Amino acid sequence: MKTAKNNRFLIISICIFSLCLLFSSGCSFISVSLVPPVAPLKETAIMGKGKDKILVVDISGIISEEEKRGIAGLSGEPDMVARIKEELKKAAKDKRIKAVILRINSPGGTVTASDMIYHEIEQFKKNTGTKVVACIMDLGASGGYYIAVSADKIIAHPTTVTGSIGVIMLNLNLEGLLQKVGIKDTTIKSGEHKDMGSPLRTMTDEERKIFQGVMDNMYERFLSVIAENRKELTPEKLKSLADGRIYTARQALEYGLIDQIGYLDEAIELAKKESGLTKARVVIYHRPGTYKNNIYSQLSSPGFGTINLLNIDLKTFVRSGTPSFMYLWAP
Repeated sequence: MKTAKNNRFLIISICIFSLCLLFSSGCSFISVSLVPPVAPLKETAIMGKGKDKILVVDISGIISEEEKRGIAGLSGEPDMVARIKEELKKAAKDKRIKAVILRINSPGGTVTASDMIYHEIEQFKKNTGTKVVACIMDLGASGGYYIAVSADKIIAHPTTVTGSIGVIMLNLNLEGLLQKVGIKDTTIKSGEHKDMGSPLRTMTDEERKIFQGVMDNMYERFLSVIAENRKELTPEKLKSLADGRIYTARQALEYGLIDQIGYLDEAIELAKKESGLTKARVVIYHRPGTYKNNIYSQLSSPGFGTINLLNIDLKTFVRSGTPSFMYLWAP
């Protein structure tokens, strides 16, 4: 009886050991992927008729190069910058694409990601001659507006909030908290400012001036991008508008930040007019398996690209304590 029990124990141990080998990182004869590979974009017509097309490009949520994650942190679709470049590259190859609508619903994001998307749209326009219309939905603030000015025309919903022109640096100071629990910063550095912006200590006046200088340059870049594309705004008027405040659609129209107030279907009509079209199919690019049937269909699954800042992983903004420069409305 005892021998039988020992044999069963031995068999169970061997099975467990075998399973461990199968799923160990060093095992080369089996590979299990818990996430399906990212498929190429496919095109779906969502309204209209005709051979010519108008492409709707979705720019929703926080603008960043962070890869979107699904359940349990598993890899999702490519980051926003990569996805938009992929869409524009596909559109550039299709001679039937006569106009692009940027459907923007974003509070902004990182300085670099916002600038990269702006650059990709500018290059697309230059290389193809395609007209671009930006349609701001709920929110097109800071980096969202930065991207919008790349368009030939900007239209905003009647209830849009836009503006927030400026730069913000998100940084934490945990020094007081650490002192309460008896933790002291003992960082060793090669130069006085090597750890500037560290959350472990209070920022010095000189470090604050250095950071302010960096932000001033990024702010001037923001202003120059607007001035280049909204030529009716004088430098004096633009500077008075660019103090970080937000504007309603009516205020934005009055101040010259947008061209028209209207809905997404009016943006489509504007895109037709700008491109000299009388009719066109409105299309959207998306991954296989996602259902898209109208102009308001969202690109991302629920939980991805949400504007609620409470749903954004803090490391998106403060990566390991490193200060982050943002074109972002973050009240």
